Amino acid sequence: MSEQKSTNVSWHDGKVSMQDRHNLIRQKGATLWMTGLSGSGKSTISVALERTLFEKGILSYRLDGDNIRLGINKNLGFSADDRKENIRRIGEVSKLFTDAGIITLASFISPYRKDREEVRKIHEDSGLTFVEIFIDCSLESAEERDPKGLYKKARNGEIKNFTGIDDPYEAPTNPEIHLISDKMSLDDEVKTVLNYLLKHDVII
Repeated sequence: MSEQKSTNVSWHDGKVSMQDRHNLIRQKGATLWMTGLSGSGKSTISVALERTLFEKGILSYRLDGDNIRLGINKNLGFSADDRKENIRRIGEVSKLFTDAGIITLASFISPYRKDREEVRKIHEDSGLTFVEIFIDCSLESAEERDPKGLYKKARNGEIKNFTGIDDPYEAPTNPEIHLISDKMSLDDEVKTVLNYLLKHDVII
């Protein structure tokens, strides 16, 4: 689905560089890719982190799984192929935001390791910072939370291809940040991310 179908097209460089853009807004971009089961806390952490960065004068933007599926990816379902295309598209969008100098908060289940690695590669090939954040939560805890009632529907057979029930989730093997959301407070999770960003000069 991601093969190049357009013909007679070529990249058109401009006269404003990535560094120019970063200098203009006095920050550099990075993609913070939050992956984990449905109900693990990805969106909750992303919302809190966005607010904290804003209060520190740092421009960020949230790309949330459900929000994206209501817009740019509304024509995609939850088959393995559609999940792959969902992540490919949002990886390219994240890359553009990050190139512009924005801290991009991408919170997606993104269950397949290979798809996440491809998103990492397109960032790193362009000299952009990619930070994988594993929002680790036991399936039992996620089901207990079940804020949208999705696990219940999946268990009842009302939803097919649901990650953790009848579709796999491939956990990161070496994420930059590992948050255990059913054992950590939201404040501690946000502080852990901020400390990483400070330590690695993503923010100052």
